[in-house]
Amino acid sequence: MKRVKCEIPSGRRFKLSHFLLGLGGLYLIFIAFKFPYFLEIAAVLSREDSYDGWNGKVVGDVNDGDLSKPLVNSVYKDMFHRKLEDELTQDAPMRPTEEPLEEGRDGVQPIKPLKHLYGRITGEVMRRMNKTSELSVLERMADEAWTLGLKAWEEVDEFDGKEIGQSSLFDGKPESCPSWLSVNGEDLASGDRLMFLPCGLKAGSSITVVGTPRYAHQEYVPQLAKTRGGNGLVMVSQFMVELQGLQSVDGEAPPKILHLNPRLKGDWSRKPVIEHNTCYRMHWGTAQRCDGLPSKDDEDMLVDGYRRCEKWIRNDVVDSKESKTTSWFGRFIGRAQKPEVTWPFPFAEGRLFILTLRAGVDGYHIIVGGRHVTSFAYRTGFSLEDATGLAIKGDVDIHSVYATSLPTSHPSFSPQRVLEMSPKWKASPLPKRSIRLFIGILSATNHFAERMAVRQTWMQSSAIKSLDVVVRFFVALNPRKEVNGVLKKEAAYFGDIVILPFMDRYELVVLKTIAICEFGVQNVTAAYIMKCDDDTFVRVDSVLKQIDRISPKRSLYMGNLNLLHRPLRNGKWAVTYEEWPEEVYPPYANGPGYIISSDIAKFIVSQHADQKLRLFKMEDVSMGMWVEQFNQSTTVQYSHSWKFCQYGCMVDYYTAHYQSPRQMICLWDKLSRGQARCCNFR
Repeated sequence: MKRVKCEIPSGRRFKLSHFLLGLGGLYLIFIAFKFPYFLEIAAVLSREDSYDGWNGKVVGDVNDGDLSKPLVNSVYKDMFHRKLEDELTQDAPMRPTEEPLEEGRDGVQPIKPLKHLYGRITGEVMRRMNKTSELSVLERMADEAWTLGLKAWEEVDEFDGKEIGQSSLFDGKPESCPSWLSVNGEDLASGDRLMFLPCGLKAGSSITVVGTPRYAHQEYVPQLAKTRGGNGLVMVSQFMVELQGLQSVDGEAPPKILHLNPRLKGDWSRKPVIEHNTCYRMHWGTAQRCDGLPSKDDEDMLVDGYRRCEKWIRNDVVDSKESKTTSWFGRFIGRAQKPEVTWPFPFAEGRLFILTLRAGVDGYHIIVGGRHVTSFAYRTGFSLEDATGLAIKGDVDIHSVYATSLPTSHPSFSPQRVLEMSPKWKASPLPKRSIRLFIGILSATNHFAERMAVRQTWMQSSAIKSLDVVVRFFVALNPRKEVNGVLKKEAAYFGDIVILPFMDRYELVVLKTIAICEFGVQNVTAAYIMKCDDDTFVRVDSVLKQIDRISPKRSLYMGNLNLLHRPLRNGKWAVTYEEWPEEVYPPYANGPGYIISSDIAKFIVSQHADQKLRLFKMEDVSMGMWVEQFNQSTTVQYSHSWKFCQYGCMVDYYTAHYQSPRQMICLWDKLSRGQARCCNFR
């Protein structure tokens, strides 16, 4: 039989298969040696440094978020999933023991480790170590807060109840506000580039900004230096236009109701983009990025009938021209030819722009030079009337700002509008017997609506009504004495608020956590203690079931655990090497909701009383540090579940975070009908 010409001889096919197998083996060997290096790079790039990638800006400074490349995030997330499986219960996870390194322009240098496990500690112990009477920054801050707080508390005691009743803060008397405002560039610059909008905005309000973007400048990016062989310089030109709410806690950035960030140069994509986002309690939402490609025209993607992102000219995208045949056929059948004009990116270095931000029914609309550019849908928990400030910062020179069609009246925030003074919402007296769980809720002074929503929803759980579980709010003081006066009145009526006599600051939240531990072991006798926030919805029965799965003889630390998280070294919220000399944090549970056993709480209270407890400005990391220290003498069982939600809500959640009062009511309504479902509406 004749051999077909195209048939490959068997000897040749055998050699080819051997060659392919050998090549595959070499590839596997290469991956085996290099894969840890790839993971290390992924961890560095997604290390929560909040760095803007190619942007060249630090998020803590420019208030930017969600800029990490998806590929890098997925690599890091896969590694993290392998470390922590859902519902996993285990002993304390191990931490790296390598010598910490400090980055700088001169390269990476080792830090001299401190003799004690946790470096700098507080109080008299630290002063003996350093042989100095100087206090740390955090200690000075706490000392000042206590001094101001005690003075404020004395003022509250002297504050007349009638004065509270006559205050517009309580009765909600309307304020008179101008219908328009204007400010020139010089006045805006002298006021920290912040324009005050006394009554916020309403649907139909518009803000027009006239300015000129500055030319790009070089910035040094440590993260890029690692991947570019030491070259970390990038050209950056970007600015931010933000609608901000009122700051509720000193040291905590005000909520960003809208963050508009045009990036002419410096974005990680190396293209000009416009990014939109929101930020609540220094946690960013998911960014909406417009990069010159038009968004979909689907009805659910439109905002008041406008596209979320319009099209502009991009160098890497070439429009497909209509062929002559297609054009002739279209005219033959009578189809109208629609002329399409594509515009360039609306901002250019050194060129004047006129940007108008208009508040619509469903969202914001951004118009530049008379042309609609982007739209951004309103998000849950961010209302127009709360937008009381306009901040403009970054690489831009502002010539003038005009705000028109503003609301002329706005009721000052009135607790009377949200506090329902009904006996059914009052807390029961503390039980004299032991209880299963004590829940301490961190809250800010003026969060009247959040506290009322909690009272009306999950605080009505059967376990709380039967006093198996006790709940209390922990609140520090406000600089405004009338707000403190209303808080005192609220606490006296409902009986569920523990007022801490120091001035509230973001960095001192850790003091509230210590107070929760003290209350849980001294004022009540609780087997377990849970800490959460006032925008956290707790499924109390489900949390108790999770606790019951653990032997009562074991020490417990339960929540949404983080492993190998790294401290921020850059930006406004940076952690210095003095504060944290190591490169990673200990295993810690996210702050919106975690549980510890009473023996851990007693250890924390005892260490604090002996001035041996280190105070760190991040309270959830502090708890992880204290638990790890306790774990050196007593074995702690670490129990992890993603259902202690850090961001938002998920099906069959144990806790849901960032829930507005309206969402709290919705969640409780669904839970009452046996459905642990989320309420993700605007």
